[in-house]
Amino acid sequence: MTAKKILLDLLKKDSLSFKGKDNLFSFISSTYSLSLVEIKKAYNFLVSDGQILEVSPNNIIAVPSHGYHKGVFMGSTRGYGFCRLPDAEKDDIFLPANMCGNAIDGDKVIIKIMSESEEGTDGKVVKIFSPVKYIAGVVIKMGRAFFLEPDNNHIPFKIKLESSGVKFEENDRVTIEIIRGKVISGRVREVLGKSEDIKACELAIIRDHQLYEVFPDKVLREVKKLPQEVLPSQKKGRVNLTDEVIFTIDGLDAKDLDDAVSIKKTESGYILGVHIADVGEYVKYETEVDNEAWNRGTSVYFPTSVLPMLPRELSNGICSLNEGVERLTLTCEMTLDDEGNVKAHKIYESVIKSVARLNYTDVAKLLNGEECDEKTKGVKEELLLMQKLSHILQAKNRRNGALDFEIPEVQFVFDESGMAVGFEKRERNDAHRLIEDFMVLANQTVAKEFCDRELPFLYRVHEAPRKEKVFGVIDYLKGLNIKTPKIPEVITPLYYQELIKLCDNKSFTETVNKVILRSMQKAKYFNKCWGHFGLALKYYCHFTSPIRRYPDLTIHRIIKEVIHKKELSGKRIDELEEFTFEAGEQSSQTEKNADKAEREVDDLWKAYLMKDRVGEVFEGVVSSVTNFGIFVELDNTVEGLIRIEDLPDSGFLLFEKQLKLKGNRLTFSVGDRIEVKLLASNVYTRKIDFSFVRFVK
Repeated sequence: MTAKKILLDLLKKDSLSFKGKDNLFSFISSTYSLSLVEIKKAYNFLVSDGQILEVSPNNIIAVPSHGYHKGVFMGSTRGYGFCRLPDAEKDDIFLPANMCGNAIDGDKVIIKIMSESEEGTDGKVVKIFSPVKYIAGVVIKMGRAFFLEPDNNHIPFKIKLESSGVKFEENDRVTIEIIRGKVISGRVREVLGKSEDIKACELAIIRDHQLYEVFPDKVLREVKKLPQEVLPSQKKGRVNLTDEVIFTIDGLDAKDLDDAVSIKKTESGYILGVHIADVGEYVKYETEVDNEAWNRGTSVYFPTSVLPMLPRELSNGICSLNEGVERLTLTCEMTLDDEGNVKAHKIYESVIKSVARLNYTDVAKLLNGEECDEKTKGVKEELLLMQKLSHILQAKNRRNGALDFEIPEVQFVFDESGMAVGFEKRERNDAHRLIEDFMVLANQTVAKEFCDRELPFLYRVHEAPRKEKVFGVIDYLKGLNIKTPKIPEVITPLYYQELIKLCDNKSFTETVNKVILRSMQKAKYFNKCWGHFGLALKYYCHFTSPIRRYPDLTIHRIIKEVIHKKELSGKRIDELEEFTFEAGEQSSQTEKNADKAEREVDDLWKAYLMKDRVGEVFEGVVSSVTNFGIFVELDNTVEGLIRIEDLPDSGFLLFEKQLKLKGNRLTFSVGDRIEVKLLASNVYTRKIDFSFVRFVK
């Protein structure tokens, strides 16, 4: 057992009695033959992660227990708050305004339950174990003092600014470092621009999510010591694939190329190679680079920039599978039959030299029989083989129940100065699908091997929808007069696929897909192989993007350790079990944060592009209904609200299960196609308001 597990197990026992944590450490050291250094390190980690609370010097408990829970504080405009618990199935805990303990929106807190009733559970904040450090907002002046008006409207008060070495003025949009005391104050850390500057607004969102493009100096110093070309010593023991036809396919502007592919036809099928950048060779565990990658968890992609998980010397340099240079890789080589079944596979360390850096646009042209660039033509034979295999895999996946919602994403168009001038739905062509199919297959193959071997691993888990969510989908489809099949005892991907097919090629297809998608659980990282519902797979992990995702880097290290050591000891198994669990939790949290930041920045640019179109009429689809109005999504992916008071009717009643808002004369249902007029587009709040014009038949 590891020191962390021993500590938690002991602290969960009510019979445990000791005076002070030093006595606890001594007891563990003598009983379990662990060093005091190891025990103290584990203890400090658990305290910093909110898993241990020192109620008093002689009363230390594990959390959750004894009415204490950890979670994330969610503020409100009225001063009270809620604590969101890690278990998504549990209700949020209400925190009265006088029980919030100086917590602000986003703080990670430990709360104590004060009362429970049928109406809900109340609690109070007893500790902020991971406080928000920086927030963004606009500088205002009140009398002679300067204050910050936070951009986050869930922080319901202005924050007085103390003097700092950074010069700022009234109406500047800034980031401040929060100072915790009896009253919260702050120091200006960075001036982002003037409050009305769209670029400053974008940067403020990024900073509010604690995201930064600059890496700490200690990380950059460490990176400079790493080689920028493959050394002869690094090739020893690796399979040399530098003479093979291996290439990358990415977006035109991509610079972090972490996956390459190869293919050969055999008498009975194919040999498919998926070659992934061996980032673990350069980013060692618990180095400064690794600690920073752990904190970031993922690269974050915005319309005008990328915030990489790793410094560019790694992500765009030695770890990027650039054309014509040797690179270290982990290869998953799969032998498939003509029906797309993996009959054998090998996972090994390799050296490759990409023969071409291809892009999705030209590859799609070649696959469609159109004219493309010479580089793409040079691997035409391999690409056509890949297309054939991709179609075989797609058909197989559909038969298994894999879900493909085809929900469009937005793509912005920027001018040379970096200002958005338009946006459109992002294209997803055969070249995208081809790479997706091969990456999914590699992820599945790697996950199956390590699950079968019962070794500690980190999986991408997507659980089946809860029954109550499925009932909601059925009620909604019935409201559209769609006859639905009986709900099975066990919800399967094939059942969901059947529901999606019922709405194919209808005016509300895209909206129905979104309703079905929202009924599904959120995918997460976990160290148990619970399968992936959306892909209809029993085994799945993320192996193919270690440059931009920490979970991939985590399992690369395990794979490499198994390749070199062949067999892992009992203690090492325990350590890896613990680490994969912690990495899963951290990676899931950073992924949520990145997704939210990306959505908010997209909404900002959408509001910016719509602000000069007030008064215009657009067609759209009712995307959701609430007791305060209806949301409408336009064909260009912009979503806005028609407030209930602006609807041409009165006495509305919300039918939540049927997703309808029914008035005396008019009924608005999710999926209805309507015309709307743009009333307002607020860049600062990222809110868009419409008025109703008419229904579209």
